[in-house]
Parts: sequence; C-alpha cells; structure tokens
Amino acid sequence: MTSNLFSRRRAERFAQLLDEANGGRRHHVRSRADDHLAALVAVGRQLNADPPPVAVDPDFRTGLRAMLVAAAEREGVGAGASAPEAAPATRRGALGQRGTAGQRGTVGAGPRGPFLPAVTARRARARGAILIGVTAGAIAVSGISAASENAVPGDALYGMKRSTERAQLALASSDLSRGQLFLDFARTRLGEAAALRGDRLGFDAVLDDMDSDTRQGVRLLTTTAAQRSDPAGLDSVNAFVTGQRRAVGDLLDGASRAERDRVRESIALLDAIRKRSDGLRAAIECELPAPAGSDALGPTPTACPGDR
Repeated sequence: MTSNLFSRRRAERFAQLLDEANGGRRHHVRSRADDHLAALVAVGRQLNADPPPVAVDPDFRTGLRAMLVAAAEREGVGAGASAPEAAPATRRGALGQRGTAGQRGTVGAGPRGPFLPAVTARRARARGAILIGVTAGAIAVSGISAASENAVPGDALYGMKRSTERAQLALASSDLSRGQLFLDFARTRLGEAAALRGDRLGFDAVLDDMDSDTRQGVRLLTTTAAQRSDPAGLDSVNAFVTGQRRAVGDLLDGASRAERDRVRESIALLDAIRKRSDGLRAAIECELPAPAGSDALGPTPTACPGDR
C-alpha cells in the first residue's frame, strides 16, 4: 500500500513538472523526487518540441500479416462449420428413439456428444477472430495515423487525421494543454491551405477551420491566464501569433484576388488576438481581478487605472 501511494505521488509530481516545463502554472512546491525526475522532464520537453516521426517498417508489416494469416488458419477462422449443422439431425434422431424406447437416459446422451464440442469450437474461433482483430486494429491505427499526417481535405486518410486530433484533445490533461493543441492544429490547417491553393472552396474551408482552431486555443489560454493571474499562457499565444502571422502572410504571394481577401481575414484575426493578449497582460501586471466579460477570444480586460 505504501509503495503504491509513493508511486502515485511520484507520477503526480512528474505530471506537475512536465506541465510547468510546457508553460503551465508553477506549483511552488518541491519534492525529494524532483532531482530524479529532471531527466525525464527534459526528455518530455524535447519530445514536445520535436516529436519523432512515426513510421511502420515494411518488413514488420509483412511479417505481422503472415503471422495473422497463420493464426487465422490455425484457429479455423473462416472455415465452414459442418458439425453444428449435423447436430439438429442427431438430436431429432435421439428424440425419435425416446418415442420408441421411452428411455430418458438416451435423450440426454444422444445430442450432447457431438453438439457441445461444436459449440466450444465455434466459441474458440470467435475468440481467436476477436484477438486477431484487436491486434491488427491496433497496429493498423498506428500505421494509418502516421500515414495520414500529410493528408489534406479530399484524401482518403483525412478523416483519420482529424479523428487523431480529437483523440489528442480528449487525452489532454488541462485547459492549457488543450489550448496549445488547438494552436498546433491551426498550424496544421495552415499547411493544408498552402497545398489547396487554386481550389477556392477547399482553400476557404481549411482557413475557416484554421481560424476556428485558433479562436478555441486562444480562448482556453487567455482564460487560464486570467484565472491564474499568470501570463505563461499569454507567452504561448504571442509566440503563436508571431510565427503564424508571418506564415499566413506568405499565402498572399501568387494568390488570386479572392484568396487574398480571405487570407487578410485570418491576418486581421491574428492582429486582434495580439491586442487581446497585450491587454490581458497589462491587466495582470496591474493586479486587476479576472474580467467578468468574455467573447470568442476569451476574457475582455478593462484598462489599467492611471495611478497604476
């Protein structure tokens, strides 16, 4: 019991340190395990900053397929089941014997011999099929997720790409983490928009999704900053706006008139976000209470009094 409690506290402290390293609120506590966890926190920061590419080795995929096919043949998956079909006839014969001889023992002994082994075999094959399906599904999902990273709207794997993003949001541990994920998704939508230039409908739709992800991410981060009176979330917002505005501006080069008009809408959104972030930062520095009002970009700060 004591060991389990220690492990849980160690895991909780590691989660706190990792959240702080990624810009989260500092807890102003220290644990004896901090020195031992420092190396793991450094690895976590490196993975967050530069995630390693994920790819399924072709030899592994071929070997896995061969193993699954062999397991399916061994378990009889897909083979015809003749024994269960013969069972009803055998049972009818046994019932006929009951009517002729009137012996109750014959009724129980006749059908149970061939019928129960058939049912057991059928259940075993079903369990084998489920096991194979789960194993193959897990491998397939990881491989498809990696393959869908460069998918754009209209590609067969684009739905898987968006499903993976929704799963990441569901697994996020805090509003701060979810806000940063939404901003990452906005960067991804920007890359998709660059690939869809010339496709007016697809281009506009992706930019709409990009702006939506941007608003949701900014709202989560600015709300967290205002509630905690901690500008760490605003630092993430400003860094995003700086890089994203430059990249969005690159879409203007060689764009049609309609595309340029749509791109300018996204640029105007980023400018409004930077203004909101600066206003919230000033309010936090003035030690004003958390704003009561909010909109699509999060809390709406009041001006800092002149005497402050």
